[in-house]
Amino acid sequence: MVSRPEHLSYRIKLLLFFLSALAVLFVMNVGYSALNTLSRLDVVEAQRDTWQRPSDVIAALGLTPGKRVVDLGCGSGYFTLKLSPVVGRSGTVISEDIRRLPLAFLWARKLSRGDRNVQVVHGEASDPELPVGRVDAVLIVNTFHELADPQAILWHVRKALVSGGRLVIADREPNPANIGATETGRHEIAAEQVARELAAAHFHVVSKSEPFIRGDPENETWWMIVAVKP
Repeated sequence: MVSRPEHLSYRIKLLLFFLSALAVLFVMNVGYSALNTLSRLDVVEAQRDTWQRPSDVIAALGLTPGKRVVDLGCGSGYFTLKLSPVVGRSGTVISEDIRRLPLAFLWARKLSRGDRNVQVVHGEASDPELPVGRVDAVLIVNTFHELADPQAILWHVRKALVSGGRLVIADREPNPANIGATETGRHEIAAEQVARELAAAHFHVVSKSEPFIRGDPENETWWMIVAVKP
């Protein structure tokens, strides 16, 4: 006959075994989901290459090896991973976002690629946590329309940029058919509005491409603005 203490010990061991098994299954499931997401990111980004014009966007930044560039609102790193080889091992890509999950995927991607010049930064809604006076260029793609306080962000960007530093912004042009009717209509902003924000933040607009992209997968039109810090 099994004594009560031995019986309790057996039940505790059994419980710990099942809990350990559940933990292993959970970790395996999370790991599988993460790997699946990383694989899908590569497919989605390959499709994005066909219409986003990434080489033209990067060219507008005027980068050379050794430069420091910020990918503000970097997400999972579509532009970050393209900027890394442009600035080279002596340069730095500061990849900033306020969302932790995309940054986690970017961490995994940069480690798997060995991109040691990528610095991942978790910023705040009104402060991207950038180094002052040490940045040569800033890129903001498909993010400006999300900014709750554009002037606060532009103030920090201006502080971060060196004199003559470039700011390149690209986003969707409002489509009257979408406003108030679809999710896309809440993710658009007019180039003229952004140009006014830039002027108020004491940036000088050197070029404005309207349209920059016609007919993305959602049949939207994009613009691109290049500005400099005087």
